[in-house]
Amino acid sequence: MASLRLLRLVWHVLMGSITVALLFPRLDAWEQGRRVTRWSTQMLRLMGVKLIVKGRAPHVRGQGALIVANHISWLDIHLLHGVLPCRFVSKAEVAHWPLIGWLARQTGTLFLVRERRSAVREMNAQMATLLAQGECLTVFPEGTTTAGGQVLPFRAALFEPVVTAEAGMWPVSIRYWDGHGQRSEVAAYYGEMSLAASLWRIAKATQLTAEVHFLPPVTTPKGAVSKDRRALAGVAEQAIRADLEKPSSVCNNAVTMRG
Repeated sequence: MASLRLLRLVWHVLMGSITVALLFPRLDAWEQGRRVTRWSTQMLRLMGVKLIVKGRAPHVRGQGALIVANHISWLDIHLLHGVLPCRFVSKAEVAHWPLIGWLARQTGTLFLVRERRSAVREMNAQMATLLAQGECLTVFPEGTTTAGGQVLPFRAALFEPVVTAEAGMWPVSIRYWDGHGQRSEVAAYYGEMSLAASLWRIAKATQLTAEVHFLPPVTTPKGAVSKDRRALAGVAEQAIRADLEKPSSVCNNAVTMRG
């Protein structure tokens, strides 16, 4: 089963790459986003991951929105892509990953070169411009992944564009469950784990559920609750941490998405 899932995933990635290379140059941004969303939901289905969506996602067409989420796995990106079109802010190393980096670049990922002192300032300016133009952006402000049992302190640097663009900001909690409704670390991609090892663990899983919970926005378009990026980071961090500490029923007010 695991080997078959991985073979199907390889084929899915190859077909997606061909689509991006040949078709995307002729599509507008909205249609590109729609196709990425469909591709991601199909990928989750191929890997045997059931996606549960709770809360209300922002309306992203023509309305700037910053999604802020805890980070557990590379799979998190596809969970969020499977719900709505958005662009991610990622570490620059990802841009150099074989094929995956190319796909990320072609689908609008923004890459942050942490080693450059001016990188954060330049990224904030770019993000503020995109938010003002109505784009949906996503950041993982912990700066790294965890096993999912904790939320690391949020880095406030990339919250500045919310203030500058007076955009909306949605905290989002992400967690993974096994077939018994217990928190699962199967999808966690952290420490020294290789991408190949992570793929194999997920492919072997028999009942893996991913829960994405869109919490109430802490800002509204043209009306930020605070002009202090550290305060905004603290509010988002606390909202996500408090939600993850609650026992969750994945059947409660949830929408199941299987692709």
